[in-house]
This record gives sequence, C-alpha cells and structure tokens, in this order.
Amino acid sequence: MADHLKRATAPPAAVSDDIRRAVATMLADIERRGDDAVRELSRSLDGWEPDSFLVGEAEVEAAAASLAEELKRHIAFAQGRVRDFAERQLATLSDLQVETLRGVRLGHRHVPVGAVGAYVPGGRYPMLASAFMTVIVPKVAGVERVVASAPPREGRGIHPAMLYAMATSGADQILCLGGVQALAAMAFGLGELERVDMIVGAGNAYVAEAKRQLFGRVGIDLLAGPTEILVLADATADAGLVAADLLGQAEHGPTSPAVLVTTSTELGAAVLAEVRALLAWLPTREVAAAAWHDHGEIVVARDRDEAIEMANRYAYEHVEVHAAEQELDAYLEGLRNYGSLFLGEHATVAFGDKAVGTNHVLPTAGAARYTGGLWVGKFLKTLTYQSLTEEGMRQIAPAAAAISEAELFPGHALTARMRLERRPPVEREA
Repeated sequence: MADHLKRATAPPAAVSDDIRRAVATMLADIERRGDDAVRELSRSLDGWEPDSFLVGEAEVEAAAASLAEELKRHIAFAQGRVRDFAERQLATLSDLQVETLRGVRLGHRHVPVGAVGAYVPGGRYPMLASAFMTVIVPKVAGVERVVASAPPREGRGIHPAMLYAMATSGADQILCLGGVQALAAMAFGLGELERVDMIVGAGNAYVAEAKRQLFGRVGIDLLAGPTEILVLADATADAGLVAADLLGQAEHGPTSPAVLVTTSTELGAAVLAEVRALLAWLPTREVAAAAWHDHGEIVVARDRDEAIEMANRYAYEHVEVHAAEQELDAYLEGLRNYGSLFLGEHATVAFGDKAVGTNHVLPTAGAARYTGGLWVGKFLKTLTYQSLTEEGMRQIAPAAAAISEAELFPGHALTARMRLERRPPVEREA
C-alpha cells in the first residue's frame, strides 16, 4: 500500500454550471447575431474593437521588427524540430489498396481536413510554442487553410512574439480575438473569415467548454483542462531537478496538479524540502505555491511495478521518469496511460512544451486512458472505398442479403439480390 508524504487538499478542477451556461449563452448570441455579438463581447471582455479582427501584413512586419534576432533564431529552431517530427510521422501513414477476394478491391486514403482554426492562448502568459504545435502540424498534414487566433493583450493587439510565431509557423489568416468569441467566429464564420472544419488548441475553462459545445458543428482535437505533471523517481533521482520539474508545470495555474510517485521515502522527503526552497524565490511562486498546496502530492510506492501501476491510474498529461538508466526500458514498456512521456533526467516537460518536436496539446483529466495528443494524423480523414467486379459481387451479395433480411431491412436485401439476378447486358453487333 502506497504512503503519502503530501496529499492534495482540493478536488480536481471541474467546469462549473455557471461556466457552461455562460458559454452556451455566448455561443447562441453569436450564432444569432453574428459579427455584432462578436464585436460586443470583444469590447466588453478584452477592451478590443478594431476595424477588422483579421491581422494585416503591416502588423506582422512590425511585430517581427520588434523582436531580437536571437529569439527569432530560437523560434526557427523550435519550429524546425516540430516540422521535422510531424513530417516523419506523416511518412508512416500510407494509403492502402488491396484485393481481399477475387474481384473485391478495398482501400483507404488519408485526406487532410480543409480548414483548421488554431487557438493560441495568451491570457496569463504569451504562449509562443502553441503556434508551432497547432499551425505547423496541420500545414504538414496538407491542410489548405489554417486560421490562427489569439487574444489581444492590454488592448494593443496580439503579443508581438506570439504574432511572429503564428505568422512564421505558416498561418494563412490571423485573427486577433480571444476566448469563446474567437472559437465561435472560427466555427460560424466572421465577416470575410470563412468558417473552419476543425478547431484545435488549449485555453482556459471557457475555451475548453466552448470547444465541447461546438463539437459536432466542427471537429476538435481534445478537451484540455489544467495542465498536469507526474514524476516517477527512484533513489537515484536528483531531488532538485524533480522539484523544479514539478513547479515548472505548477506555475501554469493554481489548479494544475503536480504529483511525485517515488520508490524512495528519502527522495520524497528531499523533494518536499526542495519544493519549499524553490517557492521561496521563484518569480511565479504565487501561482505555483497555490497549485502545489491544493493539487500537489508526494506518494511512496513499494516498488517500480506499483509506481507504474499508479501512474497508469493517474493517466496524466505529462509523465517524467527519473530513474537509473537500465530501468528506463521497463518504464517505457509498462507505462500505457499518458499524454507524453519523458524518459531520463535529461528530458523535461519544458522541452516537449517548447522545442524538442513532439506536440504539447495533450489529454488531461484522465483522457490519456483513451486518446493520445495532437499529431499530424489528427488532421487527416482516413476515408475508405471499395470496387467490385461481377465475380466479386457474387461472393459478397448472398451474405449481405441474408444479413439484411435478418435485420428486417428488405430494401437493403433487395439491392443485393437485384445484382445477383441481373442479367449481363447483351453485346450487339455494330
């Protein structure tokens, strides 16, 4: 039985009925009144009411000019890593065409979605890397039109570094609009902006709820809640690194869970001390301390197998493994429920979030039990087709007719039997 050195003091964050009702009201108003409702919400919520919410080339150029060349190089490096991995993933996906019986040809094609709306959050922090994940990847998949949207900051438009990241990632259109009104504008269309087929990207509770309510009208990637981290660590782990990695995610927001599962009581106690020391000076300590107090945990497992079992039950967004090198393959084999996995002390969530190449739009709140995160395949529709000769038809039709009749679908059965009974056309002499 595992022991807790620290327990969470608050239940997991949940979407309130007030948020659900507020989002439903906003979406209904936008669908009914269109651009006027979007403009009113942007003015009241963000103090933002430009002539056009679409960002022009001059604004993009001004943003680029305001950034240091060194930052631009780092952005280009990270974009290259994301693009490279997405291209390698795409290369594993092949169209298929096979003859399963004589005269029966089946196949599938991977067809990209036509238009994608990429929401790039920028409320608490300017999230540059989110543009890499939600704009570059669909473009690699072959999506023809990607609309990137981000909220204005302090009534002055999109944060310059975010705007530069969105533009250089390949966005075809950029929308300066935040929150529910941004998602609704992309889903319903806004002025000269045509509606999209799919919306991706993370955001606050209102954004996540808007995606949930819009699903069906548009496709979505997944429903993302507060970010999560779980660290698995044995006695060889560096307590300072573990503590830093836990708080590195906790600074996202006061409801972000951060959990350590360790096989060493001594390591657990050392991490608890290191967390306290870091919180004494960390610039984001107000947010990180609240998250750690309410949602932080340190659990001591009996052994590696129990630690892995616990991690699979948590099914967290990010899972790090700080263990001896020879143990890492066993963790890789045993871990099944996670958004993204970071093996060894040299890997950390921040690398996946910003620059290593894997996607950081990942499942939370236990969704890793049944889905992975955003990747190039998410933007492709796998479409099947079939083609039959007469010989192939005569092999399939009897079974299809009999099953249709058993299901009380005589019309279905008729379509099969008519083909069986149909005489081939007589060839006439010219």
